[in-house]
Parts: sequence; C-alpha cells; structure tokens
Amino acid sequence: MRFATDTGGTFTDLVVEDDDGSITLHKAPTVPSDPVAGVVDALGRAADARGLTLAAMLARGTHFIHGTTHAINAIITGRTARTALIVTRGHRDILLFREGGRAEPFNHTIAYPEPFVPRALTFEADERMLADGTEMQALDEAALIATLDSIKAAGVEAIAVTLLWATLYPAHERRVGELIERHLPGVPYSLSHRVNPTLREFRRASSTAIDASLKPLMTRYLGGLSERLAAAGFAGAVMVLTSAGGMVEASEVAASPISVINSGPSMAPVAGHHYAAREGGWRTAIVADTGGTTYDISLVSDGRIPMTRDLWIGEPYLGHLAGYPSVDVKSVGAGGGSIAWVDPAGLLHVGPDSAGSTPGPACYGRGGTRATVTDASVALGYLDPDYFLGGAMTLDAAGARAVIAGDVGDRIGLDPDAAAWAVLDLATENMVQAIEDSTLTQGIDPAEAVLIGGGGAAGLNSVFIARRLGCRRLLIPETGAAMSAAGAMLSDVMREFSTSIHATTAAFDGARVDAAITSVREQAAAFGVRTGLLAEVELIAEARYFGQAWEIDVPIATPTLAEPADVAAFRRAFDATHEQLFTIRDEASAVELVGLRARVRCKARSGAPFRLAEANADANADAGTLRTRRAYFAGTGWVDTPVLRWDAIPADQEIAGPALIESPFTTVVVDPAARFRRSADGALLIEP
Repeated sequence: MRFATDTGGTFTDLVVEDDDGSITLHKAPTVPSDPVAGVVDALGRAADARGLTLAAMLARGTHFIHGTTHAINAIITGRTARTALIVTRGHRDILLFREGGRAEPFNHTIAYPEPFVPRALTFEADERMLADGTEMQALDEAALIATLDSIKAAGVEAIAVTLLWATLYPAHERRVGELIERHLPGVPYSLSHRVNPTLREFRRASSTAIDASLKPLMTRYLGGLSERLAAAGFAGAVMVLTSAGGMVEASEVAASPISVINSGPSMAPVAGHHYAAREGGWRTAIVADTGGTTYDISLVSDGRIPMTRDLWIGEPYLGHLAGYPSVDVKSVGAGGGSIAWVDPAGLLHVGPDSAGSTPGPACYGRGGTRATVTDASVALGYLDPDYFLGGAMTLDAAGARAVIAGDVGDRIGLDPDAAAWAVLDLATENMVQAIEDSTLTQGIDPAEAVLIGGGGAAGLNSVFIARRLGCRRLLIPETGAAMSAAGAMLSDVMREFSTSIHATTAAFDGARVDAAITSVREQAAAFGVRTGLLAEVELIAEARYFGQAWEIDVPIATPTLAEPADVAAFRRAFDATHEQLFTIRDEASAVELVGLRARVRCKARSGAPFRLAEANADANADAGTLRTRRAYFAGTGWVDTPVLRWDAIPADQEIAGPALIESPFTTVVVDPAARFRRSADGALLIEP
C-alpha cells in the first residue's frame, strides 16, 4: 500500500494505492498553522473508509509520498532562516545587481527589489580562482575564520557560499565548508558548486542562498513529518516530491531543500502526461489544475513535460530567482476560494486574494464573510449544499447568495443570479488569459490541444474555458479532483546531476567533455543503485550558438561525444531543437556546450491500471435514479438539470448537456451547448 498527498492552500489531497493497484481519493481541510495535521486528518479519513484504525492502515504502507508548499510559502512570507552569504572579495553586491530584465521597462516608480540576503549579511572571502583554473589568490584562512566569528556574532542560522569559478574549480569552496564545520559546528551551509553548478553568477548565488535559508526549516518540517507518521504507525519510506517532477527520499531533500520549492504544482503535468497518452494520444495537452487558491497551467507537448530554470518566487524580476530546474508551471491567483470584490470605480475583480481553508468561502459556515467563486457556484445551483465532499460537509446556500448579493450584486447593480454568473464568468476569463499567455507566446494554438481539467474546482467552469479557447475536447480524469496527488503516485524516483563545462564545435575537446559526461553518469548510476530500482539515465546538454546569451536543452542521443560522428549528431540535434523553438537555425555558427546534466529516473510503480476502486465510488443512495437540480446558465436562465453519478454513466455513450456530473470530490458542469461521454477508463470526454 502506498500513500501520496498534496498539501494545497485549501484542501489536502490524499491518494491511496492498494496492493492490487486500485486507488481511492480522500480530502481534508488544510491546516495552515500545522500542515502535517491536515495530512494526518486525510489519512484518518482513508482509514475510516476502510474500517481500519489509522495505525493498522499505516502499518500496511511501504511508501508515503508528500508534496508540499512549505518551502515556497516560507520564502514568500519571510519565515526562512537568517542567512549569511560568503562571496569572493569584490563581488559583495552580486544579489543586488541581479540579472537584466524588467517587468515594466518604462515604469521607474517601481522600487528596486531587495536582495534575498541583505548586504549587511554578505561577507567577502580573500581568494580568487581564474577561468582557466589558475589560483590568482590563495584562500586567506585566517581572514575567513575572523569572518566566521563575525557571522556567529550576527546570529546567523545558515550560510551560503558562492565563489567565482567554483563550478569548475571548487577547491576553495570545499575548504570554506570545512572551516564552517570546524568553527561553526551545527550551522547548516550550502556550497554553490553542489547546489547549482551553472556559469551564471547571479543564479548560482541566488539558488545557493535560498537553499541555505531553507535548511533549518525543512529539516524540522520533514523530521517532524517523519516522526509523526512513525508515531501513528507508519514504518515505510517517506518520499518528497521535487520541482523537477519526481520524488526523492526525505533525507535527501533536507540536504537540498531548494529542489522542492515547486513541489506540489509540478505533479499535475505528470498526471496530465499519463492521461493524455491513455485517453487519446494528443500531441499537445494543456494541463490546468484548479485549486482553492491558484490556477496552475502547464503544457505537455510531444510526450515531454517542459522544464525551466526561470523559476521566480514572486513576480518575475521583482521576486527571487530560484534558478533551479523545475517543471514549467504558471500560476495565477484564481481558484475556488478566490475572492470577488468591486473597486472604487465600480469594476468587478476576482482574486488574487483567496479565502483559503480558514475561514474559507462564506458557504463553508466557518466565519468567512467575502464572496468567492465557490459561493457563486453554490448560488448558481452547480454545487449540492448537502453533498459537498461526498456529504462530509454541508454548505450554507443562503449565506452564499447573501454575500454574492451584498459584495457584488448591490455594488454593480445586478440581481443575485446575474452577479453570481459575473463572478464565475470573470474567473473564467482570467483563466483563459493565463492559458493564452502560456500557449500563444510559444506558437501553440489552444484549439489544436486537449484541455485537461484537474483540481477539485475544475469542473465548475472548464467547459466554459475550453469553449473560449476553441478546444475541441476537454478531458477530466476520474482522479482529476486530486490531480497533483495522482501525479505524485504516478511519478518516478528522479534526480538530476549537473556540471559546468565549456566546449565548442569549432574546436571540440572530446576527452574533456567525455570526462564530464562520465562524472555525471557515475553520480546518476550511484543514485540508481541507492534506490534499488531499475534506473534509466538521460543525458542533456545545455548549449547555444556562439555569442548567444541563453542556452537551450538538447538531449544527447549517443553514449559519448568523443568521436566526430557523435559531435555531428549532437550538432544536428541542436539545430533541429533551435529551429523548433525559434523557427530558425544558424548552421554557419559554431555551437557552444556550456553545461551537462544527467537525469536519472527509477520506476517506482508497477504497470497496474491506475483506476479508482469501487470503494471510492459515489455512495449517494439516490444515485441509481435520475435526479434534477435547477441550475443557472447565461443566455438560458434557470434550467432543470439532470444530476448524474460519475461512475454510473455508461461507457462510450454520448450524452447531450445540460448535466451536473457528481463524484464525492468534484462536480462537473456541462451546459446545454456541450456533449460528453465517459471513456472505458473512467474519464469524462467533453465536446464544448
């Protein structure tokens, strides 16, 4: 038995996989002050559903897979450790200068962003390595020891070390680490050549500083999670999801916490990739995960999940750049808990602020007083107040209509029905704009893609989103209500090992490049051995045309780059990838290799069908009979709408809208203009 959880801003999702490969879904409210409490609550609900005690169920478990926003939330809220940064003398302002780029180039009223580590906690080391490996200045250890005394006096809780050219020649950084251990025992530290061996100085310094600042927090959090699970009866392996779309053991995350900044959102594309291949084999899938707080968008194209190193925490150019490999996910403040509000000019807005799980939307009856998307959906008749979360929670329909009327309708002159529709319609438009920003800028026509809707709130307006995008097909998987947790269960044990290296096709040093390839391959192979699983290693080159500022990722298909034929094959692959991305190729220019990565994947799950168990079927006593509920649709008004139980819909039978399709954890709204069917694998396939 395996468990996979995703802690969101409103709900904690849990997927349980039994030994026969069948799965069940469970949800519990997230506890912001103690996220582990929400996890334990979800596990308790799963145990109750099986007629077991929590200890008895956990005793059967072999793996607990955890996705968390604890790290990124700590950065956003400023709860990271007090961190010092040690740099080469003369480069104290590396985090202040940053990289070029402005969100609004001509708006000079925007304040210059503060560095992640303040200048007062940035210290200089007397040392200097040159690009060719020459030691221009030896490390002054006596001066460094005095600096460490100053760091101790400043009450620092973690230390980041970023020295020039340490990616290629790390001897000085290693010695600084040894001196930290000797003179500041117990203080966690991060060395840049281990965290992010990239040639870009700001990114390397930024990622190292972020990594160090998270070590005390994440060590406590993951240690507490493991201890509480053990106390509850779990004796298996605790795994944590990484930003790169895989998972590793919790002990490895504590040593490199920057790897889990985008932990939860990175899993929805993994699930989307699985369902796109299983349900239709679409070339391009738009994966949209609607939670209570955010709307997360990613693309799966040609069977590949896109990665990025431009992961910003906060607004691009104004926030902090992680500079660490991550699944490319764009998030906007639009979800079921997004708050609707009217500005002084009388314009309606939805989000980005969210009611979260505490107090939550007004319809939760927990003290929420602001109108949200969920309240609008209740007011429109889309959600059954007596069957929210499978009946585990009763919604206050009158309270929902009251806040919609008071917060929205009375302020913009609309009746409650029109006001509720306006809230949902504007939320839909925000989501459409976010998808178009992610697709059209990459030359992707949304009309040629399948939209995959995930998250508990996805069914409320995914049909409307797909129609506005021009998508001919909308896919909502049977596990869509817990998309990220499902992706966690489908994910592999995975890690990347990287190194910086410079070579050019004009004068290729095959021996030196092959030595670098051997190094990252050996690290990847050793990781695979530690997991005890069958490992596959993919080698990726970071390359660019000579003189370009930015590099692209190109898979290396040959075992080595030692022979001229191997280099020629790499060159052809680079030209083809560059042309696919930017529509041009420059065969007259040399290609520069600036970095190598070995990505190792270890299959953690058997090939058993990923299907919901009968135990997770809708338990509504009236599900076998046709019911109706009045629902409001723009242009039609209130309509007596059939209410269908998801798992009772016959497979491959086309049905015309309108319909409200319910499962214990989500409701899918199909308006009169749409048609749908349920596939043999349990997914809803909707033609908007």
